[in-house]
Amino acid sequence: MTSVSTANRLAGRKNLLILHATVFIWGFTGILGAAISVNAVSMVWYRVLIAGLSLWAWFLISRRNYRLDGKTLLKLFGVGGIVALHWIMFFHSIKISTVSVGLVCLSSVTLFTSFLEPLIKKQRVQRGNVVVGLIIIAGIILIFKFETGYAWGIAAGLLAALSASLFSILNSKLVSRQQPILISFYEMAAAFVWITLYRLADGSLLREPFNLSLHDWVFLFILGTVCTALAYVMAVGVMREFSAFTVALATNLEPIYGVLLALLIFGSKEQMSGGFYAGATLILAAVFLYPLYLKNRAKKAAFRT
Repeated sequence: MTSVSTANRLAGRKNLLILHATVFIWGFTGILGAAISVNAVSMVWYRVLIAGLSLWAWFLISRRNYRLDGKTLLKLFGVGGIVALHWIMFFHSIKISTVSVGLVCLSSVTLFTSFLEPLIKKQRVQRGNVVVGLIIIAGIILIFKFETGYAWGIAAGLLAALSASLFSILNSKLVSRQQPILISFYEMAAAFVWITLYRLADGSLLREPFNLSLHDWVFLFILGTVCTALAYVMAVGVMREFSAFTVALATNLEPIYGVLLALLIFGSKEQMSGGFYAGATLILAAVFLYPLYLKNRAKKAAFRT
């Protein structure tokens, strides 16, 4: 019995380490976004191409079936367009401001989800959601007030958060019927198609036919394989071992990891005003408090029944 409990404890620690490693890798995407010289649209085009091919190779090696019916594919094609918009806006935010601005604004996805999810699923908005939303709004206002030079970067970051919230809600309906990795693969393929159509329309695909430096190719390969395909496979493997609460708390560390890495790597370029950090603290505090509120509400509901 003791050996079994010890083995379970060690397995739990290993899975927790993998979960945090995955979140750390996600936090590194902003660093790569700032280091890669191509614009946000081209970067995401390469990212989804490399990630999609990597996942397709994984399907072939593991001999898993990746076929879906036409109706589901059509839904995933639509959501893939929102995923493309999310990643483009996130990297565009970083390009025209800083990694810190992009990551902190992305944290406001909780704000949009707290209002969009009840609207889409036709549910009543919870009072706790409103409180958390107001705290995040206060944080955003503080950042806007003290970082007026990054207004467009903040706007792009908030649009990235809005689109992330939207595709997460839509995916929550799809994930109950399909494997998460299948959803990811087809949404990346769809994102690639959407961005290809856009790049053909504006002529950038013909002007820049794979004309990249070795430096950019290396970073794009890491972004597409390690930070996207591998991280996703790792996440799917361990998230089933934890409660939604544990996963939410760990995932909320992504902007903290990213901001600290940005300060370490880019130095003074990433140093922001005191007002920015005050606003960021408000947003992150709300993001961490939200799963605590949900857990407490679930406990009270269980006690009443």
